[in-house]
Amino acid sequence: MQNDIFIGAGEAEAHLLGRMANRHGLIAGATGTGKTVTLQTLAEGFSRMGTPVFLADIKGDLAGLSQTGEDKPRIRERVQKIGLSDFQLAASPVVFWDVYGELGHPLRTTISDMGPLLLARLLNLNDTQAGVLNIAFRVADEQGLLLLDIKDLRALMQHVAEHARELTTTYGNVSAASVGAIQRALLTLEDAGGTYLFGEPAITLDDLLQTDAQGHGVINVLAAEKLFHSPQIYATLLLWLLAELFEQFPEAGDLEQPKLVFFFDEAHLLFDDAPKVLIDTVEKVVRLIRSKGVGIYFITQNPLDVPLAILGQLGNRVQHALRAFTPRDQEAVRVAADTFRPKPGLNTAEAITQLGVGEALVSCLDSKGTPNPVERVLVAPPRSRIGAISPEERTQIIRNSNVYGVFEKAVDRESAYEILKQRTEDALNAAQADAPTSTARTRQQTPSRAPEEAQSGGLLDGLFGGGSSNQGRRTRESVGEAFVKSTMRAVGSRLGQEIMRGVMGAIIGKGRR
Repeated sequence: MQNDIFIGAGEAEAHLLGRMANRHGLIAGATGTGKTVTLQTLAEGFSRMGTPVFLADIKGDLAGLSQTGEDKPRIRERVQKIGLSDFQLAASPVVFWDVYGELGHPLRTTISDMGPLLLARLLNLNDTQAGVLNIAFRVADEQGLLLLDIKDLRALMQHVAEHARELTTTYGNVSAASVGAIQRALLTLEDAGGTYLFGEPAITLDDLLQTDAQGHGVINVLAAEKLFHSPQIYATLLLWLLAELFEQFPEAGDLEQPKLVFFFDEAHLLFDDAPKVLIDTVEKVVRLIRSKGVGIYFITQNPLDVPLAILGQLGNRVQHALRAFTPRDQEAVRVAADTFRPKPGLNTAEAITQLGVGEALVSCLDSKGTPNPVERVLVAPPRSRIGAISPEERTQIIRNSNVYGVFEKAVDRESAYEILKQRTEDALNAAQADAPTSTARTRQQTPSRAPEEAQSGGLLDGLFGGGSSNQGRRTRESVGEAFVKSTMRAVGSRLGQEIMRGVMGAIIGKGRR
């Protein structure tokens, strides 16, 4: 197995060393300058190295990784120009994933795994509403309520609202307005596809860490053409995967190659309007996860899309052309140029605006972890197909996958929704069983009144707590029935795991339980 990736060549060759690949990286450039092809070349290189890859396919053209490339004149010309002697067209092992289950195996997680911090981000909650959501998770932990899908969380929030008075005494104010805002946000999330995202069987890291019979790392491609229209779900899902990697992988130290490489396309979606606590958490993940053998590569149009604290952690850089039409564009060019180690005779800022399609400025870390001087190179072409694949080709890849049939059918089991519904039904049955005894006891203890008095006094009796016991029983039934009808609007339940507060809570020191 090779231990480096040939990126391209100009006056000198540019290589990404396997043992430095977990120091993270950035691929940046304007639309149409070749970022996607560069990503495809790097993904293939990691696969040949034996490292599994996870990436999102927003436009559908990265699916071509699964097919052998086409022998075209421009490909042969590029190979000859950069002196790539061992170039052979070949497909890479690919597994397709899709939150909606249409273009790949269904990709799911659970509400408990996502945790309150990321859910608050996903639901766009303010600080007060996020606090109420944290209280709800604490209640679920203490009462052993599995939170697997959206209907579980909706039932839990209704349970919290019903017991708001006693919870306020213990945890702080639980307002009906905050609970209502969370419920409305859950409805919006459902409409955006949250029903598909949450449930079981849930994906595990082992499902992503696969190699084929030749020892090549499997490239996990998330079909994101539809998901990208819900940017909040897209960004939160990928951030959750990063957090899972951070928490579950043990410390590994310096490895000859990463355990997994994670490409985050359209990285600006992760940081747009993100609260400071979330950005701080991402910075912590990026800084520490490399010691666990994971490399993170951000792909974005503008380097300014990535916070400077995180940008400083990205040791391997591929910069495609930028256009300096506006003051912000000019600032982006300056920032991009300043992040490279200069090379004598090369004006980096000027070169960034002059690069052609398929050209890039590249600087990777050497064996000692020091950035190499920037090189202007022609990027090596991918060995797999450039572009989309047919539905028939995709279907064949899906059916030949070793996880085919594992995730295709959702599984239900008892969780918060069923437990809370059963509690309500038990309370309702107990109230109904007790009602005849209470009625008989009341008739024995209360003197009979004249028919006229009973008819004329009914309204006042109701206002002051009197009235017939049958009226009281109907009131109790209506409250219970209302809850049952509300919770039964959702359908089914999910196979769950042990209650967890969410990995993001663990990262910022709050624990998962």
